[in-house]
Formats: sequence, C-alpha cells, structure tokens
Amino acid sequence: MSLLHPVRIQLLSQRLSNQIAAGEVVERPASVVKELLENSLDAQADRIEIDLEQGGIKLIRVRDNGVGVDKDDLPLALSRHATSKISTLDDLEKIVSLGFRGEALASISSVSRLCFISRTQPADAAWQVETEGRDMVSTISPAAHPAGTCVEVRDLFFNTPARRKFLRTEQTEFQRIEDIVKRLALSRYDVGFVLQHNQRVIHRYDKALSDAEKQRRVAQVCGPAFVENSVFINFERNGFKLWGWVSQPTFSRSQADLQYFYVNGRVIRDKLVSHAIKQAYRDVLFHGRHPAFVLYLELNATLVDVNVHPTKHEVRFRDSRLVHDFLFSALHRALAEVRPQDRLDKNLPDDNQPFMENSASTGTFNGQERMPLYSPGTLSYPSGQQHSNASAMQIRNQLASYDSFRTSPGTPLPESPADIPPLGYAIAQLHGIYILAQNAQGLIVIDMHAAHERITYEHMKTAAESDGIRAQPLLVPLAVAVSESEADCAESCQEQLAELGLRVERMGPELLSIRQIPVILKNANSEQLLRDVLSDIAEHGTSDRIEAKRDELLSTMACHGSVRANRQLTIPEMNSLLRDMEHTERSGQCNHGRPTWVLLSVADLDRMFLRGQ
Repeated sequence: MSLLHPVRIQLLSQRLSNQIAAGEVVERPASVVKELLENSLDAQADRIEIDLEQGGIKLIRVRDNGVGVDKDDLPLALSRHATSKISTLDDLEKIVSLGFRGEALASISSVSRLCFISRTQPADAAWQVETEGRDMVSTISPAAHPAGTCVEVRDLFFNTPARRKFLRTEQTEFQRIEDIVKRLALSRYDVGFVLQHNQRVIHRYDKALSDAEKQRRVAQVCGPAFVENSVFINFERNGFKLWGWVSQPTFSRSQADLQYFYVNGRVIRDKLVSHAIKQAYRDVLFHGRHPAFVLYLELNATLVDVNVHPTKHEVRFRDSRLVHDFLFSALHRALAEVRPQDRLDKNLPDDNQPFMENSASTGTFNGQERMPLYSPGTLSYPSGQQHSNASAMQIRNQLASYDSFRTSPGTPLPESPADIPPLGYAIAQLHGIYILAQNAQGLIVIDMHAAHERITYEHMKTAAESDGIRAQPLLVPLAVAVSESEADCAESCQEQLAELGLRVERMGPELLSIRQIPVILKNANSEQLLRDVLSDIAEHGTSDRIEAKRDELLSTMACHGSVRANRQLTIPEMNSLLRDMEHTERSGQCNHGRPTWVLLSVADLDRMFLRGQ
C-alpha cells in the first residue's frame, strides 16, 4: 500500500493571481471596454472616445477628458485591489461609483499589452506606464497627452491562447462592445460618446442635457419607433424615484432584447425587477411577447448592495418587497392611464390645416350621405354590470355641442381636430366584427368584441377590488406536505397570507394545513396555489398569484359576457362603445393582450392609393 503524501500549500505568483482574476472580470473584449468606460465615468469625464480594431481583439483604445491619475499613482493603478473609490468599510456600504474592486486594470494588463497614459488637470505633462502580461513589469516614461486618460489594450489574450480560442467572429465581438456602449450611453446623458471601429465612426452620441436631447439619444439607441410608442413616467414615493420610458403594450418584442434598467446609474439584470415589470404588463401583453423599456430607479445607496457579483451586473436590495411593490405600482398605474388620446397625440394634424381634407369638408362619404354622428345610447352589459349613469351623463355633456350636426347631416364637421373625440365617430360596421370610425387623423378600425371585453373586464375588476378578497373556511382542512423551508416561510408570513385570503397553519416540520381559501378560487387547486404563493414570497417577498387567478376568472366571464361577432350595432351603440373606450383603463388591448383598435391615417391611405405620387 502506497503512502499518501500531504498536499503542500503555496502562494500563487502575482501573474497567476491576476490571470485567475482576469477570468472573472475579462471574459472578452466587451468586458475590457466596460471596465475602462466605467473608470472614465468615475473620473468625471464628459467626453469619451472608443477606438477598436478587429472587434477589440487587436486594439481597444479608450480616451477621456477626466481628472486623470497622478504620476506617482500610475504603477499602483495596475496593482490588484488598488482603487481610489473606497477606503473604509463604510464606503463599501454606500457605493456610488461604478467601479470599486480595484481589479480591472490589473486583470486586463495580465492578459494583454497595456499602455496607460494620464495627465491630471494641474500637471504640466502627461506620463505613461506600459506592461505586458508576460512579466507584469511596468515602466514609466513621459508622454504627450491632454488632461485626462488614454488606455490602450493590444493583443488581448496573446499569452492565454486557450482563452483566445473561445472568442467569436470579429463582427460578433464588436456587437457585444456596441451593446456595452449603448447601455452606458443611456446611463449618462451628460457625457458624449464616440465609437469607432476599424477607422470608421459607427456611433456618435452628443451630450444630452435637455429633455428633448435625452429623448433623441434614446431614439438613437433604441430606435425612433420605441420613442414613438412609449410612455414617459416619473414617479416618486417613500424615497424611491422611477423615471424613464416604457413601451405601450402594442409595441412588444419577440425577445427581451430592448430592456434597459438602471439602479443609481448602474445597468443591472435582476430577477426581482423582471418579475415586477412582467407583473405590471400581465393582462395587457400578448402571450409570449416582451415589453421594451428604459427605466431608472434612484434610491439611497445604503438600501442596495452592488457588491454581489464580480461583473457588478447583479444587485441585492435591502428590502426587496418594498422595491418590488414600488416598481409594480408605478408601472401598473402608468400603463393603466394610457388612453387613445395619448397614442394619437403624436399624429395629430396641424390646427391650421383643414380637418380631413378631401372628405370631411362635405356632408358625404364616398358619394353617400353621412350617418348621424352621435346619439345618446348605451350598450347592454352582462348581468350585474350596469353602465355608469355618471359616465353616460359626462359623455352626453361632452358631446352636447354637436347636437346641431345630428339634426343636419349635410353640415360640415368641425374644422379643428381638437373638437373631435380621440376615436372619432362611427360611420359603419364591417362584417359584424369591426367598427369603422372617422377621427381627426383618418380611419379607426375597432374590434368591437375585444373592446367591449376590456371595458367589461375593467368594470368587473373595479367591483371585485372594492369588495376586497372574501375568504371562506374549508369544512375539511387540507393537509399539504412541503419542504421545511416552505413550512418556515408559511409560518413567518401568516399575516401576508391572510391578506391574500389564505389561512395556513403549521402542523409539523414539513406539514401545513390549509384552513381558509379565497371564495372566488374555491374550485382552484388549493395545494398548488399555496406552493406557488410560497415560492413567490420566498423569491420576491410578495405574490400576485391570488390576484392573477381572480383576474383570469374575471377575464373569462368578461369574454363570455361581451358583445359577440355578427351582432349588428346601431350608430348610437357604436359611438357609446367608442366613448367608453376613451375613458377605460388599458382599452388599447383586450384581456389577452391583442389590440382593440388601429389607426389608418389619411397619409397611410394616400400611400396605399398612390395619391400625390
């Protein structure tokens, strides 16, 4: 039998330590660009230029006009755990800078040929330090450079060929860098960025200080279609502030590729944030689609821990439930308040131009006399869902000025589009499915069943919310076998479960007993419902399972209780539906996320028929 020799412990060399650290920080050229750009931003630069060759594999050069690094600190800047951004444990508890670990430059220099040139604002000359990953020996010499810093990284992974083999094509690596630059360009509107690849300028983002300039930069990064189909929000409560742009549900994506979320200026990916946003879009987004957003959360630095991952992409909130509820309520309210007028305002014609030229100036439509514009009337709602008298009275008062037009069909429409309701007036019904209406911009096509379904659904939700969650005790309590962690969660969240209509008692280390459930979910799988609720609470600090199940049931009831296809509506009934849509939350989508109406502007129709060409 051979003897086992004890394992000896030895210190790693500086070179090997840095290369191991590089494996955490420097995955590819994009990782290098991210670290260097964050250093420039922390150095208070307001102009940053990025030059690349061969997707950053051959050369990465980042030049800024920041405060610079003192000559005596240059060698130290390339050492591990050397930083100017924190000095005490208290600083670590409230990090406001993008970088703070002090590993980036050391890690980068260990796998590349690095040249670091810097000049402080009061200094007469610049100095540079050069290293090669081979020996990590640095040399300092004078250099010509304006105030600020320039970092050149050449031949990335030249001394670690195994890592270099994992890099993708030049174009793929460049696209990853492009994504990094876009994310940071959205985080700092007060900084100008220039991105150049193979001696060609790809992106130039000028400083954006005004609201219009900020919106222009968002359009540059995310595309003008996103800005045109988004809602700007600015919401503050309890020390939290959320602002930015969220897409309207009709502007959704097949992938989650247009989503930018920032916490105190740092771009992050967080499950809690994703869950809150997904929950806010729950019953307005079509199945399998993803929202687009550029959002900024601002809160006290002591309430968020950014020191949880080497790449700093993840954070941990001190009170995750409070943050989740704040994000959900802000976004849920913003999406609910979108009305047809908000979507149409951007396409409103000039008040100085005649309204609906070529057709609206006369009392005829395609050679036929116009139908009456509006007559008071209401649609019949399902049992128990009566149309609001106050709402009907408001609509009648709002449109009272148009009574003279009803009595004289040949009278011209109002000249100003401001006098026309957002969804206009019904002119016909098509195949018993669609309502055709004329508004200030052109032709509105409405799916009458989908629209009425949303109106009915919102009425039913309002009624259910006013009654609260009613619960009923079970005649025979239901025993549920769970894990010990699930039982612990249920025991510590008794009050939260009670708010959801659930009363649960712990009967043993891994056994729970359900004694009360919400009335509206009496036919649901109570055991699975409890497991899902506990899972949500454990991960996000809150759960919307009960509300989601309730809304799913109400949605089904609304669907069956709404007007069906092939039902012939009168013009007053059609107009009543249009007015209700204008005053109903989320009326742009049915309960399943499909659009309820679309606009064909006069310009769209002119293009279709080649008018003016």
